[in-house]
Amino acid sequence: MNASHATTRADLRAEGERVRRALFGDDAQAPLATAAAGFDALMAELAYGSIWTRPGLARPERMACTLAALVAVQGWDALPAHVGAALDLGLPPNAIVEIIVQDGIYRGFAAAEAGLKLALAVFAARGLAVAPADADATTLDELTQLGRGVQSALHGARKDEGHAAPGHPVTGTIYPTVVQQCYGTIWHRPGLDRRWRALCAVAAFAALGRDGLLRKFALSALNVGATRTEVIEAVVQTGPYSGFAFMLNGLSQVAAAFGESAPA
Repeated sequence: MNASHATTRADLRAEGERVRRALFGDDAQAPLATAAAGFDALMAELAYGSIWTRPGLARPERMACTLAALVAVQGWDALPAHVGAALDLGLPPNAIVEIIVQDGIYRGFAAAEAGLKLALAVFAARGLAVAPADADATTLDELTQLGRGVQSALHGARKDEGHAAPGHPVTGTIYPTVVQQCYGTIWHRPGLDRRWRALCAVAAFAALGRDGLLRKFALSALNVGATRTEVIEAVVQTGPYSGFAFMLNGLSQVAAAFGESAPA
């Protein structure tokens, strides 16, 4: 059963409870399960029964988008349980690390570091190690070329628009660093492919209310293998974690982006 097949609220709640147990087991500290005032039943119905059961985005990708949203809003209490659930869904430790590191571009690297400490504690408790990174001998010029290549793959003809414009009077002096370090280094790191990175970026921008970037990356995600439905669901998935108001605003931004130039 999923939300679309539920015929009563009791059905929806029961399905949500099943999904929550599938993700987190019978842990009394499972996220969105606080018993006070029936909050756990409400979340079973609203978050797990209505959101997590939607078609259009596989559960591992939903979890990746959830991790991106949680780091974006600094939901530290909920993050460790979701990291554990991500591992149970088959996400490798290095993929989880990459989701968190990439969020540093959008929420700040202090948030990424805080998220990494929590994730590493979960890995250690399970006896898991993160594969070490090779020493990076790439020159800055090479990073620029790598970054330009990632930009082109993501944004196509839009890569030099807005704050990315080379001659921009304000951002023009810092944007070469963004190209080198954000696109050339972080987006080029192994462990997470561009489709997953794009969906996580969409989720983070929706959670943070970064409308212009969300519109840009909603289209860019299509260029690296995501479908329109997956982009929409990446935004929907953030609702329980960053707020339904942010989710609805994000959906409006995606609709505007798709209505302007996305293929039918």
